[in-house]
Amino acid sequence: MFLLGSLGKASSPVAPNLLLGWHPSVKSISFIALLVVAWLIYGRINAPLTYPPGVLIASEPLQTDATPNDTPFEDGKFHLKPLAHFALDARVLHQKIYRYDRQAALVPVDLAVGWGPMSDQAVLNQLEISQSARFFWYEWQHQPPLAPEEIVAHATNLHLIPASKALRAKCKSLHAGELIHLSGLLVEATGPDIGTWRSSLTRTDTGNGACELVWVEEIHKLAR
Repeated sequence: MFLLGSLGKASSPVAPNLLLGWHPSVKSISFIALLVVAWLIYGRINAPLTYPPGVLIASEPLQTDATPNDTPFEDGKFHLKPLAHFALDARVLHQKIYRYDRQAALVPVDLAVGWGPMSDQAVLNQLEISQSARFFWYEWQHQPPLAPEEIVAHATNLHLIPASKALRAKCKSLHAGELIHLSGLLVEATGPDIGTWRSSLTRTDTGNGACELVWVEEIHKLAR
């Protein structure tokens, strides 16, 4: 609109105003075009990985009880109590980085992950998956590709507490479609602004409190 307004003044005797009005508009258009190109490149680089139909991760998550040697420990201003040892291979369904909510100082990344039928491209093609407000959301058109209880039993939302800066960077670098191995501890955390935050200890629950709060000791990508 600013460019059109400048051209509309072509008959004005104050020609310098036309020139002054023209150049910022050209720069603005160029800048917007650059942003669009950068966004398209970013979207292509970070597009979800897809595969032929079939289960990619057949194994179930592994959880074992904490032992007397698993003593509580501190992570900055937070106190963490081990509840169980936890490991899984999974497909990343969605990743969400949190920076500004009250839990972000402890948990910078959430991962929605799936295994078994929830790692199958044929199933995932029929689901819309997202994350917000520390929840993992899924929806479908018409009929669900799996019984809802099967979706619940083969997918979860992980609240990740990286044990080091290197692990934090790895967690933040993950994106949808990647196959990963993760291991660490399920914990109960207490600290300023979060009160008491306790991990789920089952894969079949839903709603508030159903996510796993994971002290991440190892995470790496699996070859396909």
